[in-house]
Amino acid sequence: MSMPKVPDITPEITLNRKEAINLLLTSIALEEIGLSHIINAEGEKIQRFVKDHHTELDDILSINRSVEIMLRNVIKKQMLLQFKLEDILRLEECEQEECE
Repeated sequence: MSMPKVPDITPEITLNRKEAINLLLTSIALEEIGLSHIINAEGEKIQRFVKDHHTELDDILSINRSVEIMLRNVIKKQMLLQFKLEDILRLEECEQEECE
């Protein structure tokens, strides 16, 4: 079996420094919006659970653990986005001066 042949596609994408920084900032904003939807969904999950179920301690602990795990993952992602934002801001500062 031979390898598939991929056509030589070289798109011409030209961005200046400001446009690239704006795209990076936009990507952070979109990821933050996605995380806010996840947080909202977790809140709705808790509300639905409390409203629809006869809550027993084991069930409450189970849903609590599930939400805790998800929120921990959201926090980790937010920390990475914060690092990304700090790097982008450093890039923007370097626009006027020589930076490494």
